[in-house]
Parts: sequence; C-alpha cells; structure tokens
Amino acid sequence: MKEFRFRIILIVAAVALAVYLLYPTYADMQNTQMINEKLSNVEDSLKQLTPPPTDEQISTYLTFIEDSIMVSDPSIRDNREKRVKLGLDLQGGMYLVMEVNTAKLLERLARDPDETYMEILAQAEEIAKRSDENVVTILANLLQERGIRLSRYFGSIREDDEVIIDRLLEQESDAVTRAIEIISNRVNQYGVSEPNIQPQGSRRIIVELPGISKEEEAKRLLQGRAALEFRLVKDPEFTIPIMNRIDEVLAADFKKDSTEIQDTTATEELSQQEIEKEHPFFAIAWINNQSPYADAFVSEKNRAKLDNYLARPDVQKVIPDNVEFIYGAKPEATQDGENIYRLYLVNKQPELTGDVIVDARANIDPTTTQPIVQMEMNSDGAREWARITGSNINKRCAIMLDGFVYVAPNIINKIPSGSSQITNMGTMDEAKLIEIILKAGALPAPIDIIEERTVGPSLGQDSINQGFRSVFIGFIIVAIFMVFYYRKAGTIADLALFSTMLFIMGILAGFHATLTLPGIAGIILTIGMAVDANVIIYERIREELATGKTVKAAIASGYSNSYSAIFDSNITTFFTGIILYQFGSGPVQGFALTLMIGIVCSLFSALVITRLVFDYMVSKGAKINVG
Repeated sequence: MKEFRFRIILIVAAVALAVYLLYPTYADMQNTQMINEKLSNVEDSLKQLTPPPTDEQISTYLTFIEDSIMVSDPSIRDNREKRVKLGLDLQGGMYLVMEVNTAKLLERLARDPDETYMEILAQAEEIAKRSDENVVTILANLLQERGIRLSRYFGSIREDDEVIIDRLLEQESDAVTRAIEIISNRVNQYGVSEPNIQPQGSRRIIVELPGISKEEEAKRLLQGRAALEFRLVKDPEFTIPIMNRIDEVLAADFKKDSTEIQDTTATEELSQQEIEKEHPFFAIAWINNQSPYADAFVSEKNRAKLDNYLARPDVQKVIPDNVEFIYGAKPEATQDGENIYRLYLVNKQPELTGDVIVDARANIDPTTTQPIVQMEMNSDGAREWARITGSNINKRCAIMLDGFVYVAPNIINKIPSGSSQITNMGTMDEAKLIEIILKAGALPAPIDIIEERTVGPSLGQDSINQGFRSVFIGFIIVAIFMVFYYRKAGTIADLALFSTMLFIMGILAGFHATLTLPGIAGIILTIGMAVDANVIIYERIREELATGKTVKAAIASGYSNSYSAIFDSNITTFFTGIILYQFGSGPVQGFALTLMIGIVCSLFSALVITRLVFDYMVSKGAKINVG
C-alpha cells in the first residue's frame, strides 16, 4: 500500500474538494424547496382571507416573507452565492443588446447645425447601421467628401479635423462608459442576481438579466434618464438620536421573545448574541467614535438584515418623514475578506438634480498634486448652488446616482459661480468615476434597445430538464457499452467517468462559473472524450497481453504506449477550446469552458484513478478482464 499512498491521498483530496464545493448547490436546492413550500402555504392562507388581498399585495408580502427567511438564516444566502450558477438559457430572463445613440450625441454637440449637417448626419447613421464603423468616423468622411471642415460644427476654427475627430471619439467612448455605469447601478439596485453587462464594439452594450420576471419594468429601468441628485447629509446631532431610537425599538421587540439579559459592567464583556439582543441596530451598524460624522458602517452580509430592520413598520414610525438611510455605492473598506459599506442619513428631497450639470472633469490639482473633480453648472444651477452652499457651510452634500451615494464632500464656503471643486479624492480612478457620475445625470445620448430576447422560467426549466436528461442518457449509454465490451475493465472506466463528472461540476462551483445549455453540450462531449482515453489504453493492454506478457507488465506497457496518442488528441482539443473561449462570446465561451475543464478532469481520471485501481488489483492478485 505504501507505493499507492500518494495517489490515494491525491484522489481522496480531489473527491473531497469536489464534494465540498458542490455541497452549497445541494443545500441551495433543499433551501429553495423549503422556501417555496412555506411561500405556497402563506399564499394559500392569504387567498382565504375575507376580503382577499390583491395579487400585488400578495406578491409584496411573499417577497417580505422570503427576505425574512433569508435574513434569519445567513447560510441560505451564502449557499445561494456559492452554488453552481445557471445561465440565462437555463434560468430564464432577458437578453438585451443596447446601443448608445451616437447620432443624437453628435446632434447635441454640434454648434449651429444646419440642414446640410442634419442630412449628412442622417446619412452617417444609416451607414453605421450596416457596418461596424463608428458614426464619428463616417460623419467626418462624409463632411470631408463635401469639402466641409469639422470646425464648422465642432471646436474652434484653428483646430484640425484630426484633433476634433479624436475629441469626438473620446466623447463617444465616454458616453458608452457612462451608460454602462448607469446600467450596472440600476441592475444592482433592481436586485438581479448574476447579471452580465459588457460592451460590444464601439457603441453597443450587452445586458443579460437571469431570473428577471418583469420585462417591461426592467426595460424602463435601463432606458430611463439617470437620477443624479445632490442631497444634504444630516449632522450627528440629528442622526445619533434617531439611530438610538431605532435601536431601542428593535431591542424592546426582541426582548419580548427572549429571556432577560443580565446587566453587565464595564469589566464584563457582552457576548455577540447578547449584544444583538441589547443593541440590534448597533450590532450590525457600527459608528466610528473617532469620526466627526455619524455615518454607520455595515458589512455586506448584514445589509439584508439591516434593510429588513429599517423596513419594519415600528421602525419607520421613529424615522422622520423627510429623511432616509442611503448606502454608499461602493465598498468603503474590506474586513476579513468582506466588503464594508457606509450608511448615510440624508434628506429625502434633493437640493439640486443632475439637469444643472453642464460639465465635469477629473484633473490633478497643480498645487497639491492630488486628484480633484471640477464641476460646472448652468446659470439656474449656479444660482441655486450659491444659495445652498451659502446656507450650509461645513455641512456635507451627498452626490447620489440612482439611489446610492458616491461621494459626500464637505461644503467649505459659498460658491457663487456654479464652478465647484471636489477634493479629497483617493485616486485618479476615483476622481474619474465621480466625473462619470456627474455627467451621467445629463446623459447626452439616449440608449436604444436594438435586440431583445426573453426566456420564460418554464422554458428555462424545460431546458434544464432536457439538458440534464441528455447528460444522464449519454452517461448511461456509454457506461453500458464500456461494461458490455470491456467487462471488469469497463466498470473501472465507468468509475473514472463518474469521477470526471464530479470534478467538472466541482470546478464550475468552485470558480462560480455559469452553466449554460452550450456548457451542458460541452459536458456531453466530454463524456465521449473521457472514455476515449480508456479505450486507447485498453486496446494497448489487449495487444500486450496477446504477446504473452504478464498482466502487470501488460498494464504498464499499455499505459506508457498510450500516452502519446492520448496527449496529442486532448492537447489539440484543449487549444481549440482556448481559441473558442478567447474569440467567442456568450454561448461559445460556455461550451469552450466546460470542454477545457472536462479534458483536464478526464485525463486525471483516466491516467491516475484507473491506473491506481489496476495497480491495486494486480497487487492483490485479482483477475483483470479487458474483454
């Protein structure tokens, strides 16, 4: 056994790791079944009420119940995040191809556009629809063909066409970047799990929304104008009492259903469970006592629980109607590998909206060499901004996009001109992001949906059933053939085939990959390729046995003489998978990914697992039959 020890440890470790990685998927299936049963019972109870609630009321209440269940047991959410992800074609949802309307952008950027310009722009837009070339280049070529300089409509008279074209291309790219940022924020706010948002070409954006149920609402959400707002952040003198009152309301309610906690002294430290009962709010929303602000900090895993607390009717009663708690858009820090978000208390009514922003630029301050953002407002905005900044000196103003705070700078003095400077930017990337956010409120180019596909949940479930049924049938047919043709050796090959399937699914779960229908096709192809190596090895062993060699020598020679053929076929297929993954998109990448993973797993099973079984059987003197 000593000569097999390393291989046994290696195989056991691989199997244990695969099972460990797949356990969240199994647990999530059980949790989903449990939640669905509870929701079904609640729905039946609601429908029996007199008068019966409306469908919208039932849906809202069921959503609240589901959120409460997931908040009460964090492992449910953890398992869902670690499960094998299902793609759009399996889970159902929406696939959208959106295009930033560059022609509208150029129409708005043009200075005194006349009838000739509008005619040429329309012609450029039509040409762009039939080609991959961007509208800016096409428009420039058409203007130059007519002998019209770009400075007639853009820039200054002294600028060359090349300079203007470069600037227009940059503005076009900037519009696409802003659109992607807006769409990402809105999709996250809408609550879509595992969305896929990526640029395609110069002006198109692919949006995949798995599991979404309200298609029209999602389309309005993605195409609507960005909601950029400036809201005042409340002072600690106002915020802390509200937080204390929320904490008291929650604590009083929790104590109704729990035993009284013994009073503690400064020398006696409260356990985490006791802290959560004594101070439910502050147990998950921490306040930095060293900070001059009253912002709370919440870990990512506690956000759902805190949202549930703040949505309670008894808590809502102690929060004034004119304020609300808002999260920061980006993580503030990371603690123990988990993101920490800042929670602000801000006015519900904005002081200003993004319509007043005419320009924003991220630069380096020449005096401090620190990143800054310079913001310009129109005349109406400048007048209001002067009033707001004049009456709120040393207070913070949160810059919000679509319901999240991106930055909350301090108002140092009155700004009468509408030209402001935001300082204390951490990095130039952060400053560039704030520039994008400020411009997003006045997005110059509309976003059009040019392609839309919807996969219903029932169709997605049918795809799952058919896909896994095909995998199961393919597995059974190959397994039966191997046993019938190669006898005992075929059974060993089937063991390796099962191990290959286990490893593939484990790797997909471990890397949080998404399983799609083309991915299932890749798995089915892998089943055939997995036994191909065993077939080559077994035929070699047969040839060696026919020459009169012993079983042990025949097995050793059969494996060694099969390596070249096995590696040649699998390596060429693996490189093909790399090419498909690199240059393909969506479904092609899903197929290539599972194919490459399957090749690696099948080689491990055929060359390590089956070889160990054969060597062990030979050492025990067992009879080996290869058909």
